[in-house]
Amino acid sequence: MSSSDIFIGETIGTAVLVLLGGGVCAAVTLKRSKAQNAGWLAITFGWGFAVLTAAYLAGGVSGAHLNPAVTIGLAIEGGTKWSDVPLYLGSQLLGAMIGAVLVWITYYGQFQAHLTDPEILAEQPAEEGLVDQKTAPKAGPVLGVFSTGPEIRNAVQNLATEIIATVVLVLAILTQGLNDNGNGLGVLGALVTALVVVGIGLSLGGPTGYAINPVRDLGPRIVHALLPLPNKGGSDWSYAWIPVVGPLVGGAIAGGLYNIAFK
Repeated sequence: MSSSDIFIGETIGTAVLVLLGGGVCAAVTLKRSKAQNAGWLAITFGWGFAVLTAAYLAGGVSGAHLNPAVTIGLAIEGGTKWSDVPLYLGSQLLGAMIGAVLVWITYYGQFQAHLTDPEILAEQPAEEGLVDQKTAPKAGPVLGVFSTGPEIRNAVQNLATEIIATVVLVLAILTQGLNDNGNGLGVLGALVTALVVVGIGLSLGGPTGYAINPVRDLGPRIVHALLPLPNKGGSDWSYAWIPVVGPLVGGAIAGGLYNIAFK
């Protein structure tokens, strides 16, 4: 697998993953969307189908890691060379940012309608300079389209939730999802992984929104901070480390557990 294969496969695959995953979040969240208020089931299945589509698209090119936690787990397991890890991670972050920009383009009118709606504005601080920073919202009204956030803000619990959910994901990939070369998802593995992602969303997604993928959260969060969205509010950087560190730790634990228990 060449460096160009890794870059192209991971960039395009992760862009499609975030486009479809962020797209379902936009569809459910934004005003003037036909799917507004479709609910948590729509989001969980939307992300599952996003994983399935992206994995089939990139599987034959780069192995379809699409997630630094998966890359770390595979490096510890031995299927991926450590020298390739930086390229995987950089390509995944770039792809996630591209996907987030494409969500914004696709739902441009809905973003404008949502963020200029009087009901939405009434829920936000009137002027940033006049807000008590202790009581001000940490996340803007459309941040959930781009990245995750906790229902109860408790760093230890939130971190543990992301670690546990990611261990489940990466262990499932390592035990039943790898291609014949052992360096990424196989054809059947893509379907298995998509179903596991749906299951994680339904069972473990309630506390934090189940990032289980550092670039799925960080890349779109950066895009949220940079995009010219009116009244967009904050990007909640005080929380941003949890959906990065948690999945990375979870991926490393899963790789270690696999070597101990399954090899």
